[in-house]
Amino acid sequence: MRRGYFISFEGGEGAGKSTQARLLREALEARGLEVMSTREPGGTPGAEAIRELLLHPPGEGWGAEAEALLFAAARSDHVSRLIEPALAIGKWVICDRFIDSSRAYQGGAGGLGDEQILALHRIGSQGLLPDVSFLLEAGATETAARLVRRGADQSDAIEGRTADYHGGVDTAFRTIASAEPERIHRIASSGSVEETHQAIMEVLAPVLECSR
Repeated sequence: MRRGYFISFEGGEGAGKSTQARLLREALEARGLEVMSTREPGGTPGAEAIRELLLHPPGEGWGAEAEALLFAAARSDHVSRLIEPALAIGKWVICDRFIDSSRAYQGGAGGLGDEQILALHRIGSQGLLPDVSFLLEAGATETAARLVRRGADQSDAIEGRTADYHGGVDTAFRTIASAEPERIHRIASSGSVEETHQAIMEVLAPVLECSR
């Protein structure tokens, strides 16, 4: 059996990841492909429990090191119990955030460094990388407007951090994407939802042609 295809969506808050992940799943299923959608942190009962700890932390919250370890633990469970089994039976897996988010948030903006995050990933998840990752970039003005529309009551412990922190996240994402252009495709998501979706489908066109 042919191994499945692993896709991740990355980007800062309000970039449109969840919307584009849903549209991609619908498009792939319309082509007769078996697709599994998931998210990080989360995707399994254990990882969802860790998600709650991360986004709504008890007490004073987590230090950078503890936060990175929690993300790595959630991802390890997610990979071993959900992602790898799905790929092994030929499913396409679409994940809303994966390792590149930890690299940008905890490694870049959090100051732990890229190698530290990748080392945890090698230990916990055998270094698994998506076949293709889409970095959605909406621009500061557009993302700010989207977050306002989303509502402050939906803000979590990470989304609610300072503008400087999120600026560091964006910078880290760009650095990561520049170093891995064959895997990570930067997609402008400041236009319409349909335009962004079309740009994603154009990147995937050669792979979809081979999967027929």
